[in-house]
Amino acid sequence: MTDNSHSDPDGAEARAYRRAMSAFATGVCVVTVDGETGPVGMTVNSVTSVSLEPRLLLWCLDDRAERAAAFMEGRPFSVHVLGAGEADWADRFSRGDYRLSEHEVGRSRSGSPILKGGLARFDCVLHEQIAMGDHQILVGRVAHFEAEEGAGLTFFRGRYGRIQEHVE
Repeated sequence: MTDNSHSDPDGAEARAYRRAMSAFATGVCVVTVDGETGPVGMTVNSVTSVSLEPRLLLWCLDDRAERAAAFMEGRPFSVHVLGAGEADWADRFSRGDYRLSEHEVGRSRSGSPILKGGLARFDCVLHEQIAMGDHQILVGRVAHFEAEEGAGLTFFRGRYGRIQEHVE
């Protein structure tokens, strides 16, 4: 293990740090919200359960993200946990084509745009926003949730994978 405690945001050390962090396998989610010009989505892998009572979750948003403003305006949002066959959504909302047309989405009880499919969905209202480094930590109070059975989409070392529900 190496202790590299100084900052190098765009260089070799930053790439090495990203590579080291990619050793942590995560689930893959898409967060949706209504933006200024309509519904938008963003792929994230930083979703964490915070509290059962009240029901809170958090996710992290890069300050420099083109869609950041839409998520920081305090509108209701939905977190979609992707299934193993939904890597196309993860790709789509990770860059480029992140706008959604009204015919592509439904609406949650709180009014946020929702995708059809996924293993689980958490419809949230913004509970707290915390600036941390070059990101915002968005804490959502879960107003409603749904879950389905199935294999989950994972992300490890820059590649998608899958995890089954049962390990033998």
